[in-house]
Amino acid sequence: MNRRVRVRFAPSPTGALHIGGVRTALYNYLFARHHGGDFILRIEDTDSQRFVPGAEAYIMESLKWCGITIDEGIQEGGPHAPYRQSERKEIYLKYAQDLVASGNAYYAFDTAEQLDALRKQYEERGETFAYNYAVRTQLETSLKLSADEVKARIERGDVWVIRFKMPENRNVEMDDIIRGHITINTSTLDDKVLYKSADALPTYHLANIVDDHLMEISHVIRGEEWLPSLPLHFLLYEAFGWKDTQPEFAHLPLLLKPQGQGKLSKRDGDKFGFPVFPLLWNSPTGETAMGYREEGYFPGAFINMLALLGWNPGTEQEIFSMQELIDTFSLDKVSKSGARFSHDKAKWFNAQYLKVTPSEELAAIVLPMLKEQLGVETTLERATAAVSLIKERATFPKDLVELVRYMFIAPTEYDEKSVAKFWKPENVERLKELRALLAEQPEIKAETETVAHDWVVSHEYSMGQIMNTLRLAVLGVSQGPSIFGIGAFIGKDEMLRRIDVALEKIGK
Repeated sequence: MNRRVRVRFAPSPTGALHIGGVRTALYNYLFARHHGGDFILRIEDTDSQRFVPGAEAYIMESLKWCGITIDEGIQEGGPHAPYRQSERKEIYLKYAQDLVASGNAYYAFDTAEQLDALRKQYEERGETFAYNYAVRTQLETSLKLSADEVKARIERGDVWVIRFKMPENRNVEMDDIIRGHITINTSTLDDKVLYKSADALPTYHLANIVDDHLMEISHVIRGEEWLPSLPLHFLLYEAFGWKDTQPEFAHLPLLLKPQGQGKLSKRDGDKFGFPVFPLLWNSPTGETAMGYREEGYFPGAFINMLALLGWNPGTEQEIFSMQELIDTFSLDKVSKSGARFSHDKAKWFNAQYLKVTPSEELAAIVLPMLKEQLGVETTLERATAAVSLIKERATFPKDLVELVRYMFIAPTEYDEKSVAKFWKPENVERLKELRALLAEQPEIKAETETVAHDWVVSHEYSMGQIMNTLRLAVLGVSQGPSIFGIGAFIGKDEMLRRIDVALEKIGK
């Protein structure tokens, strides 16, 4: 690439950051890092009516949790500061007026009432109203009014907007890295508002193009919902005379509902019980929404899952570190079609990450849970030993608490289905024999399983029946990790005591 790669993630602070937005940030970040470029966070907050307090901080905290580091932004600063659009508002009027001066835009003074009346006339004729070449000269615009009248209206404080003058019947030829070549005829497009005098602020279209130009953005990687805006943005670059430095565009596929139809929404998460936001969200109005962090997801697992929703590395590999994603990522492997979200797959990724997390790290998370939920106080060393025995069976750190329960607390009840299946007279007699064998051992350790196995084989007993009966007696359930690993953890005396209690209690 001839120019330095510079990309930006430019969310609006209108609420919690959807995981689709996180994926957009991630793909920008991976692309920048892969090419040794810059990742910029720009907050597009020109829509004051939709601004939500706390949303900006939420966005930054989400990116930090995900491990997406920012090179230039509100907190980081940079050569193109400020990075909050509301602090750049003095910039935009000049550019809008330049477009008017070059004949690419015009002032429009029509009121909402006038437009509603015109729209109604079209509807009565069975036609669709569009503010375009067919109507702009009929309305109170600088295309119709004299220069003196336009000046007088502006000076006396009339409300106005500046609209882009969309060319008539022209094919706009565009290239998108993901979508390929696109052709749109301008007669299907309307004259978008670029600037509004009422609040002295630009619209998204103007501010976005101007800021991307001034911040020297090389690639615009954004969601599919912005694809309809692409012709206008191409024409704006042309109208400003910036074609030579225009960024390349890439429009990402949608994140789809689990059933595949339609964009993934918070309602889907509420319905099926999974988060659609990276962090817990508490809105100023009191509404809350669960987050992946608070649900017990590892940031690496969350990022790994998101990366593969729409991007395919072309191999069978599914588990990637952030550095591996950076090394492998390319936009030409991003799909055009939507990517269906799967909560089960998200949980699978988390389970894989949990398995390779050091047991001591997991134990540090579990220790306060043990005390709070079970009243168990133990050492980090003991908690680490317990976690190492059962973490293969867990999906979230919170699962570990229930899985290690009977390593610290002897069962007082026994699973009814397991009792019905395994607590049969012949199995109880075999359990008594096995108890005697275990009592002869100097200690219980993982290798004791070999002793028990040889004993079962020599007597031609059923390994499954006896081991499940033993596990039922010691743990209260018939499923779980190695019973002798647990025996080594709780000790020989405690294991024998639990067998004795079960023989007494279940028998009655």
